[in-house]
Amino acid sequence: MRWALVKVCLAVTAMVVVAFAVPLGLVVKEMARDRAVSNAERHGAGMGPTLSITTDREELTRAVATSEAGGDGRMAVYVPEVDGAPAFEVGDPRAGARAVEATRAEGRARTAEVPGGFVVLQPTALSSGTAVVEIFVPEAEVSNGVTTAWLVLAGVGIALVIGSVAVADRLGVRMVRPAKRLAGAAHDLGEGKLGARVPEEGPTELRLAAVAFNSMADQVVQLLANERELAADLSHRLRTPLTVLRLNTASLGDGPAAEQTRVAVERLEREVDTIIRTARDAKPRTAAAATAAGPGAGCDAAEVIRERMAFWSALAEDEGREVRVAGVERPVRVPVARAELVAAMDALLGNVFRHTGEGTAFSVDVHSGEDAVIVLVSDAGPGIADPEAALARGAGSGADGSTGLGLDIVRRLAESTGGDVRVGSSVLGGAEVRLWLQRGARRGAEGQRGPAVRRRRRAVG
Repeated sequence: MRWALVKVCLAVTAMVVVAFAVPLGLVVKEMARDRAVSNAERHGAGMGPTLSITTDREELTRAVATSEAGGDGRMAVYVPEVDGAPAFEVGDPRAGARAVEATRAEGRARTAEVPGGFVVLQPTALSSGTAVVEIFVPEAEVSNGVTTAWLVLAGVGIALVIGSVAVADRLGVRMVRPAKRLAGAAHDLGEGKLGARVPEEGPTELRLAAVAFNSMADQVVQLLANERELAADLSHRLRTPLTVLRLNTASLGDGPAAEQTRVAVERLEREVDTIIRTARDAKPRTAAAATAAGPGAGCDAAEVIRERMAFWSALAEDEGREVRVAGVERPVRVPVARAELVAAMDALLGNVFRHTGEGTAFSVDVHSGEDAVIVLVSDAGPGIADPEAALARGAGSGADGSTGLGLDIVRRLAESTGGDVRVGSSVLGGAEVRLWLQRGARRGAEGQRGPAVRRRRRAVG
């Protein structure tokens, strides 16, 4: 924007300078010519009194020699026949006889081109005819002062152009700086820096844009705060039925099923408490914040998967499901919080039990690489007819009790590391959900990719 404004101002100023300087230069040249002609006519008129007194050759020769123009060899006098005396001429004549006769016939001054300049022919009436006084004007006198005037005009034009460029540059800076600040603040807000604000200064339009941006940022902060409070309030409402459920589990007596129910209720209470604390205390998590956590933050995916499989295996045994786990023998570090990975694995395994019949086998495979960790959850069920719809938030499968949030939790976990989630067909004949968690140095670069880019990558895959 800044350089565009400078270029426009430069072009406009250059056109204005040319539009005025060229005519002025021509006027200066014409004025110099008029000045030279006027001086020649003045010198010619100076011989009028002498011619009215005498037409003697010697007297006229002395008069021409003593005049300014005659002394420089630029004057000549053409005397007609007077009282029977023949016509003659004195001085340094340059004009032809035809031009002299034309001047006598017209009775007014005229100019004629001659080598090295031009001559001014001035008629003077005598008692017996018309004498003509010739003044030679050299070319140097005609252009005297013109070059200097043109140089002055050129200097003024260049000064105007330079001045306009300097003014345009200052105006451009005054406009560009607020625009850059506005763009930077928008970028910071997009990265999750909710304190980003813009100084309300600069041109009127940019000042209004800054006011609108600051108002929008305040509303975003307020909306996020309201949503966190709403999540905390909704989670808090779950405590009453959980308390009743916990009291009821006390009457179940002893046994593996009763113990598992009590453990599940206690874990559910802990999860609700965690949601409430997180909603009211934690700031929104962004890709930039995840990157800033560094490679030291995270958990052991193998340990989490072993723990969750131990929990779900009891239910799988009751339903007669064959279970296989692979790739969890060694620690596998992933850059996500333990609680988040636990929620994602529970969502994936819970979908298997919820959407496949009893006796359906499933497996969990972990593949660890230098740059990424892949977790495959496969089953031998009917599969997923529309993988894209399954990944859409809130879409669900259409069955009762399906909210569509399970796979969305998994997707957001993967995208926080720069990875993704893909749904396809498994080797067992049913559905396969592939969780790709990016790790290492590439995480920061991948984490900057937007959801649209990752959706395109899933569509291609």
